Amino acid sequence: MENFEGKTTAELLKLHAAIMEELRNKNVLRSANNPTGDLAEYLFCAAFGWQQAANSEKGFDATDANGIRYQIKGRRIHRRNKSRQLSAIRDLEGFDVLAVVLFDDDYNIIRAALIPAAAVRKKAVYVPHTNSHKFMAKDTIWDVANVVDVTDRLLAVP
Repeated sequence: MENFEGKTTAELLKLHAAIMEELRNKNVLRSANNPTGDLAEYLFCAAFGWQQAANSEKGFDATDANGIRYQIKGRRIHRRNKSRQLSAIRDLEGFDVLAVVLFDDDYNIIRAALIPAAAVRKKAVYVPHTNSHKFMAKDTIWDVANVVDVTDRLLAVP
């Protein structure tokens, strides 16, 4: 068994990506999105000093020192699934800012942004079947007024 002690976060995530791919090849797994959400929350909170909300908190994942509520979403753009659809947003009124990070196949950060909730509400589409909203993190969202590109800030997290 390999010794993981002393490996960097980046090294461990790259190994995890390879393992997930092999499990997909063996038809053990079908998805490509885990641990994307937890990693996204970690990166944003580390980069900005936000306080993570309890897992049971409805509508947001973290708050800053001013009480601004952040819904945090990550998407791993995988070679087998290039969709930029974020996981379901259940409460469009529960947060002030949507924090989004896109990862490549090896969990390298591609882009990250802070998107005002008003812009999310304009672009999100209601899905009756899941009683939630879907939001696509297309490149054009970075051009919307008041959206802040924070890619470099997340890249600076060790």
